[in-house]
Amino acid sequence: MPDRSERHFDVMVIGAGMAGMAASIFAADRGLKVAQAGVTGESVYTSGVMDIMGVHPVADAHVWGNPFDAMKAVAKDIPGHPYAKLTESDVRDSFKEFLGFFEELGIHYCHEKDANSDVLTAMGTLKHTYAVPETMWAGTVLRKKKAPCLFVGFRGLKGFSPKQIASVQGKFWPGLKAAVVEFPGCEEKGEIYPQQMAQALEFEGNREALVERIRPHLADAAGVGIPAIVGIYHCREILADLAERLGVPVFEIPSLPPSVPGLRIKEAFDRHIEDRGVTAFRQKNVLSARYDAAEKEFVLEVGFGAVEYTLRTKAVILGTGRFLGGGLFAARKGIEETVFGLPVSQPEERDAWHQKDFMNPAGHPVNRSGLETDEQFRPLGAEGSAAYARLYACGSVLAHQDWMREKCGCGLALASAFKAVDSLAADLKADK
Repeated sequence: MPDRSERHFDVMVIGAGMAGMAASIFAADRGLKVAQAGVTGESVYTSGVMDIMGVHPVADAHVWGNPFDAMKAVAKDIPGHPYAKLTESDVRDSFKEFLGFFEELGIHYCHEKDANSDVLTAMGTLKHTYAVPETMWAGTVLRKKKAPCLFVGFRGLKGFSPKQIASVQGKFWPGLKAAVVEFPGCEEKGEIYPQQMAQALEFEGNREALVERIRPHLADAAGVGIPAIVGIYHCREILADLAERLGVPVFEIPSLPPSVPGLRIKEAFDRHIEDRGVTAFRQKNVLSARYDAAEKEFVLEVGFGAVEYTLRTKAVILGTGRFLGGGLFAARKGIEETVFGLPVSQPEERDAWHQKDFMNPAGHPVNRSGLETDEQFRPLGAEGSAAYARLYACGSVLAHQDWMREKCGCGLALASAFKAVDSLAADLKADK
């Protein structure tokens, strides 16, 4: 039965991707009464690695070793970029707090202090990123050492070729071998999937059987790389068990979405965020939103298809994403913001959304569309000032960034959420 009684909160976080999760964690950590709504976000499509900044200028495909230097460069060259409103401390502090939340839940990350690291991909190429899941870190270390490794694939698993990885990396990394084995319990299946395999490895018997199939191919390998399938709920323990049984480090290689490392993050968040005091309206959308000027509150109707809850909140944070997340909608006459109908920074004409060359290295103008904000990450209205005093935005819904090409998606989501929540918390504190 729908609960039509009004419920009151300090802040409503709209969005269930990285930005929405980060904003919810940060707001709860500051003692705010938080509600969150959103359907399954882009997090399940991520590889699990977390970028800060990797490429700038995009047109030149210039790759940066130090993400903080890259961040400063983009802020200088693109004054409207969200990073121009953020400091290095904002980024570092946001990562520390966000990753700390997941470390308490057994999901650990590794990174250099001031440098990006290279992570193997399922294509045999390298992903330049900042924070790397602990389950993948041994691969980064072994590659630096040029230690001999075995890459293992599984019959029926698409999008992961150990032979291709060994072939591509073998030009620079000697002693690589590849093998394809049957995954335990899937011998009669034509096609298998990473999530299914990850769930199977939660059971010790399956891990023992898997090791017995890998061991004959091990020879002198100093490490074993496998797809990202090392469990969903106990990845650290499963990885350690496999490594102990094989006698060498085991590491994951991110594979095609849906992503098991992304699913780990989402599952851990969903299972534990309410322990922090957040009221989560899972798989629910904000169906309508308005500002009650008399009460100085936002009124939001929440549900899936039909209104199930009515919320009143002192503030709202939009972590709604861009097109995939549903924060923006590409209509025939222009791009629209979907919750409050806010102005969207975009090319003047639809014909200017895309370059004539689909593969243009500079990307497409439509991918820099989004919300303009002030220094506190409050979206601007038509007159150029904050649309609402306590409406904030964070993540990929922000204008003037192309996170996919710049390799800055996670850093942008975390740091903008961090700055927005800090601004909101200070404002609410001053009001008491």
